[in-house]
Amino acid sequence: MRLLLWTLTVAFTLNAENWPMWRGATGLGISNEKNLPLKWSASENIAWKTELPDRGNSTPIVWGEKIFLTQPLEQLNERALICLDRLDGKELWRRTVKYTAAEKSHRTNPYCSESPATDGERVIAVYGSAGVVCYDFNGKMLWKRDLGKIQFEWGSAASPVIHGDLVYVYRGPDPKAHLMALDKRTGKTVWKLNDPKVDVTGRTDGFRNNKDPKWTCSFSTPILIKAENSDELVMTYPGSLAGINPVTGRMNWICGGLNPLIYSSPIAGEGIVVGMGGYHGTTVAIASGGKGDVTSKTLWRTERTPNRLGSGIVHKGHVYVLNTNGIMECHNLKTGKILFSERVRGSGSKQESWSSMIIAGNTIYIPNQSGETIVMRANPKFELIGINELDKTLTNSSLAASDGQLMLRTHKHLWCIGKRQ
Repeated sequence: MRLLLWTLTVAFTLNAENWPMWRGATGLGISNEKNLPLKWSASENIAWKTELPDRGNSTPIVWGEKIFLTQPLEQLNERALICLDRLDGKELWRRTVKYTAAEKSHRTNPYCSESPATDGERVIAVYGSAGVVCYDFNGKMLWKRDLGKIQFEWGSAASPVIHGDLVYVYRGPDPKAHLMALDKRTGKTVWKLNDPKVDVTGRTDGFRNNKDPKWTCSFSTPILIKAENSDELVMTYPGSLAGINPVTGRMNWICGGLNPLIYSSPIAGEGIVVGMGGYHGTTVAIASGGKGDVTSKTLWRTERTPNRLGSGIVHKGHVYVLNTNGIMECHNLKTGKILFSERVRGSGSKQESWSSMIIAGNTIYIPNQSGETIVMRANPKFELIGINELDKTLTNSSLAASDGQLMLRTHKHLWCIGKRQ
């Protein structure tokens, strides 16, 4: 019987798509699923929903028959990793870390906003100032690192990224913010790269003419891309976009021109990397695989864009992004020209969006804060497929896609949408 169950689990893992990190295996929000649902409601096309113990902004990850979710337990001063059964959403195990020291965060950014990451053997959770913890799939702690406090007014949210034998962890926002590579097997530091210096003079974003470095930060999760037949780690820093050697931590290139306040992560495709600043910030596009300071080779740059908290996607020569205010935009990837700008509005009271979009084939999915998921075609001519609502509970998470289903976390429930393939 055990052999049969093991065989079935391995078969699922090989044939179905896992969603091992925030924004999927590529970190770019791209799903290879063919039959994701297009229509649902709170009572239609729902496989199950599970009540969660507290609010939270992180995104679930999926591997085989297990779902993993980071979860704050605010009244207990605990930060948890919860493992759920993929079949019915029932909790299999919960592991917690106690942290009672004061840690600043915005009231809308609860602790554990960092999504976990897995390689199929271990699960790594980042808990802000409470450190980094690695567990096996049965909940046994493999290692734990105390990396010091993160000190920023609005807390932290950058998720870990696993690649090869390393896990990349961004320790920011913080006056001493830095990107680290840890050995995923032991937690030992392999390399550390401090943030580039940023000049706040002449900033044009929502803190225009404000020279106080206090409002300099990045919530970016790095991405991995292929550049000139080698892997490259890309990070959006306050004021710049950079490509980094993922093995050594050496900075390959840097492109200035971003504003000093970054909410979203970089996006990439077709040899181009795009970084987007927050709070009426700046968007910059540059070819990947450069050397040294490549600011002069910027493909396009746009100042004073709408506020953007979520990350967009690149698809067939176009950039798609949902601005925080609910306006969907499509840009030409090579020139930045806006091809459409359309307000997408559901029926809920909160029509802003903090979530990042995913794409499967040519279909884009992205939730708003009312838990309504916008579904549209990735087409330079605006084409809305529909808007699917649940119970209008606050949602700041992004979707996970696996085996024909979507997982969406709200502040009250984890929803499993659609039928398994």
